[in-house]
Amino acid sequence: MGKSKHDRIAERLAKKEGVKYNRGQGADIQSSRRIIEVETVNTIGDATRQLAGYQKRVYVAGADAEATKKALQHYEGTTIGVIGSSGKILKRSTRGRKK
Repeated sequence: MGKSKHDRIAERLAKKEGVKYNRGQGADIQSSRRIIEVETVNTIGDATRQLAGYQKRVYVAGADAEATKKALQHYEGTTIGVIGSSGKILKRSTRGRKK
């Protein structure tokens, strides 16, 4: 059986961040700069729980264009940022910013 779209996106983003994709508990991608949780259109709301407690900048990455669009709407007005499946930041995270 092949890898899911979620796994392919998470592995690509992890490689771009220079870390390994975390398949276990916690966020999918944990680098020194940011935390990224990859979600599908049906699981966008789950990222809030997955990213709770992290003090670094946190992002949700949509597994496809529809999931990314839903994430932008869902996380508007929050400290959680949104990244496209290619790794482009569409909404910056404000969590962990120094004032």
